[in-house]
Amino acid sequence: MSFLLRRFIFYFCAFLIAITFNFMLPRLMPGDPVEALFAAAQGKMDPAQMDAVREMYGFLDGNIFEQYLAYIKSVFTLDLGPSVLMFPISVSEVIGNALPWTLFLALGSLIVALTIGVSIGTYASYRRTGFVGQVVPPVLAFISNFPYVVTALFLFYLFGIKWDMLPIAYTYDPSLDPGFTLEFIGSVLKHAILPVGSMVVVGIAAWVFNMRNAMINVLGEDYVTMAEAKGLSSTRVMYRYAGRNAILPVATAVAMAIGFSFAGSIMTEVVFNYQGLGNILLKGIVARDYPLIQAILLILVTAVLTANFIADLLYVWLDPRIAN
Repeated sequence: MSFLLRRFIFYFCAFLIAITFNFMLPRLMPGDPVEALFAAAQGKMDPAQMDAVREMYGFLDGNIFEQYLAYIKSVFTLDLGPSVLMFPISVSEVIGNALPWTLFLALGSLIVALTIGVSIGTYASYRRTGFVGQVVPPVLAFISNFPYVVTALFLFYLFGIKWDMLPIAYTYDPSLDPGFTLEFIGSVLKHAILPVGSMVVVGIAAWVFNMRNAMINVLGEDYVTMAEAKGLSSTRVMYRYAGRNAILPVATAVAMAIGFSFAGSIMTEVVFNYQGLGNILLKGIVARDYPLIQAILLILVTAVLTANFIADLLYVWLDPRIAN
């Protein structure tokens, strides 16, 4: 219990430091939302109205310390105020509309990459001298070195523009009404192929190598040798004996991958104009929408820290000696 308490305190302190940076970064940007609105009005807005507009948006006139305390309070009460970009809609409502699409993109790509990567890694370790074991891992390692954005742009051009096979923007066909219909669900899945595919291509290599290394260590164990000596099929030995034990280290990496997959989806959304948090974040930065920027960055930080804490819990569950 003391181990978990120490880890919780550590992540809570890391959270406070992160939200402090989250508070400071937008304020280090030149200008503020009201000044941006004033400039866009091209002289049609009376300078005397700027204070009234600031008050309407909920921006404080106090010193930076007072603003920081108000921000901390808003974080823990989830009262994030109105969005400057979409006033008078609240930040919570804006994020509530965009977050499900980001979760769908991040978790969907993680599940696909994990399933394919673990399968390839298992087979590549058991058949190390074959084509899959010799060729596929180096090729995937080469591809995985490309950033999300580069891979996304390549697929964007190849499948969306040159071959015109898949949609390159939006989460579904704008002409459809959202609902649980086959047509709408099919449109959602079709529009997700390129964004999810780009993240899978980049992320799959990590799972291949994680599983491959874990399997190689397990294949030398006595119970695997005994299973082979019994004359069991290679498929049964590979998955039922070696694979079940080799998957344990990979399981602990899944929690951490959730946070990083969440962050990676932000950049992918911008490329494909996917209507998730990434798109909203870009528009918020352009509009100097402090509340919206801070809220999205807060979600990213929380996702990564929570995923790391879950990974620590998994480690303790799999190996209780760590807690001693």
